[in-house]
Amino acid sequence: MIAAQVPVLHHWVGGAAHEGSSSRFSEVTDPATGEVTARLALASPADVDAAVAAARAAFPAWRDTSLARRTQVLFRFRELLNARADELAALITAEHGKVLDDARGEVARGQEVVEFACGIPHLLKGDFTENASTRVDVSSIRQPLGPVAIIGPFNFPAMVPMWFFPIAVAAGNTVVLKPSEKVPSAALWLARLWVEAGLPEGVFNVVNGDAAAVDRLLTHPHVKAVSFVGSTPIARHVYETGTAHGKRVQALGGAKNHMVVLPDADLDLAADQAVNAGFGSAGERCMAISAVVAVGDVADDLVDRIATRARALRTGDGRRGCDMGPLVTAAARDRVAGYVDAGEAAGATLVVDGRGVSPDADGTGFFVGPTLFDHVTTDMSIYTDEIFGPVLSVVRVATYDEAIDLINANPYGNGTAIFTNDGGAARRFQNEVEVGMVGINVPVPVPMAYFSFGGWKNSLFGDTHAHGTEGVHFFTRAKVVTSRWLDPSLRGIDLGFPRNV
Repeated sequence: MIAAQVPVLHHWVGGAAHEGSSSRFSEVTDPATGEVTARLALASPADVDAAVAAARAAFPAWRDTSLARRTQVLFRFRELLNARADELAALITAEHGKVLDDARGEVARGQEVVEFACGIPHLLKGDFTENASTRVDVSSIRQPLGPVAIIGPFNFPAMVPMWFFPIAVAAGNTVVLKPSEKVPSAALWLARLWVEAGLPEGVFNVVNGDAAAVDRLLTHPHVKAVSFVGSTPIARHVYETGTAHGKRVQALGGAKNHMVVLPDADLDLAADQAVNAGFGSAGERCMAISAVVAVGDVADDLVDRIATRARALRTGDGRRGCDMGPLVTAAARDRVAGYVDAGEAAGATLVVDGRGVSPDADGTGFFVGPTLFDHVTTDMSIYTDEIFGPVLSVVRVATYDEAIDLINANPYGNGTAIFTNDGGAARRFQNEVEVGMVGINVPVPVPMAYFSFGGWKNSLFGDTHAHGTEGVHFFTRAKVVTSRWLDPSLRGIDLGFPRNV
């Protein structure tokens, strides 16, 4: 099928499809087959301006809509999403490639944030002090910001935007979502679901595009805040550009997540979880485990167990019940295969080679099978770089202290895990490791929606994590009101600084 014969996907502005003014398009592919499934209209700066204008026009009425009515819309959205979650999961698999069960899990974790946002009245409660000074009352309130932008990654086209927009919308903001141009359909599907839930026109908008759309959002004078998830270089650009233009920014970047296995660990459990966390979603997760740190004499046994499990995985089309799907694009596949080449050339032991995998799929999809390296050192590119593919590296160290030093020396600080039956070691690890999210016998420690998601060091730019109460604070700002009602005894001129008495 050639691109001219497939449907064209446009933007969503003011509650309806919006063709826009740009003559630029990109192709959307099914990564399991290599087939082009759609052409995507890429936004011009004028298209971004139209979406922001719609969000700005909708903001006053949505800000003034009661919390009761806002939460009614949230609850309707939740029920519709529950009823049609499989439909959304199928869209994700068709454009990203992750297996259907994984896509369903993504939708479920995003839905947790919707459910958290349904409790927004409690989360927006202010404070009040009566008679703080003589006949003076003081109160604090939290109010929405206005139009906010969300720039999503390709690897979680539903869950990551849902970390942000349920809270933003519930708090009274309006939204412009820019999804990855590789996986646009989930965002457009969610926009239509909001309409069914009764969200007013212009509160939720979608612009499809590339760097031109991102840069216009970052510099647009009416965008008040930006939420971003993606690679570290782009996260740094988003943070620096957005803040330079007066915006509140939370920019979540890349990762190099370590999993420490101590000598007392259950090695079958550790091997299972290393495979699950390393090869799930073909390694295209910012919380994927990419470095297993084997402590002491466990490495040989652990590598054998991981290799046995990795070789048994079935790679192929995510709609066929396979264990692992393709990479998102041909370029991603070639990039990952290049890292495998580099690791082999650098002297790491290639235990399982995924470059020649025979996938269960039709066409020419973008596959690299599970790949396992042993004897990896910290100067190799397969260790230093975020590969974002199904490549698991085993690094051997002699002691717990070496493992901690290794992780803390890494420039990333997103997630990490330790596998042990020693409570003292686990408690020491959670205290000493310089990483934002820690798992103890949990390989992918993605927090519940009422806790925050975010890393340290080069994994986060800005000081606010996603969702949880930090998300509520990000999408609102504080206002303090000091009030005193008319009292004739207070009349008179006094130029002194007000004192509380």
